[in-house]
Amino acid sequence: MDCKHSADVNRRLARISGQVNGIREMVNEGRPCDELLIQLSSVSSAVTQVAKLILTEHLTHCVLPDCDEETLASLEEAIDQFAKLK
Repeated sequence: MDCKHSADVNRRLARISGQVNGIREMVNEGRPCDELLIQLSSVSSAVTQVAKLILTEHLTHCVLPDCDEETLASLEEAIDQFAKLK
């Protein structure tokens, strides 16, 4: 992936990796299920945010490179709304 968001994507993925490792430790410690679920929800949301960045970049530079700013803003809003459908 060669895009303007690649540094942000890598930073976010590193954070997600740390969160997943933390959840693994929580499981090994026998932490309560509700605590695990809260952390898993956080990881899920973080992965969704990374996917939105990558999808937006793909649409902007690969699918619709000549698209105007208004249309791109509309697409980003649609992506945001879709991501909230969990």
